[in-house]
Amino acid sequence: MSDRPARWTKATVYPDMWADPDDDPRNSEGNSPDGELATLQDFLTGYRLTLRMKCEGLDPGQLARRSVPPSTMSLLGLLRHLAEVERDWQNWVTEGDPLPGLYGGDDADFDGAVADQAVVDAAYVDLEREQAATDAALAAHPDLGERVGRDQVAVRELMVHRIEEYARHCGHADLLRECVDGRVGQ
Repeated sequence: MSDRPARWTKATVYPDMWADPDDDPRNSEGNSPDGELATLQDFLTGYRLTLRMKCEGLDPGQLARRSVPPSTMSLLGLLRHLAEVERDWQNWVTEGDPLPGLYGGDDADFDGAVADQAVVDAAYVDLEREQAATDAALAAHPDLGERVGRDQVAVRELMVHRIEEYARHCGHADLLRECVDGRVGQ
């Protein structure tokens, strides 16, 4: 007997999907966005939604479970990590003093991801706030070739890095979630 959960999906139309197309908030009808900035923002939005979807329906214990040993990653840790990373990206944009970290030292975002509803609630609040703040900071710089911040990073580089970070962690979330309760899908 194995303690691995059985694989399953809510999707009934395409069994390799997370949800049926009519229920998937990432699906949009019509044409893809026009322009490079709109395309980058659309991809970022899709990955942000994917991460949230991978966390839906789980209790604090499941969200905090380090389900792929020996990794210390958990779904809750990913939420906290991405809030921390959003804060860091704001520091890339500004020329002023950097904002302090949200959770403390190295790996505190993952180490502090404990099975407590208050920690879960705070992680979602932190992530939403930091995403909005990063989005607002970048909205002031619509030219993707503009260089910003102390290190003069191109806005395009920052946007692509944001997509890459979320995409990579959505891959981690796929494995973590499957090992928590067996749910699979893109």
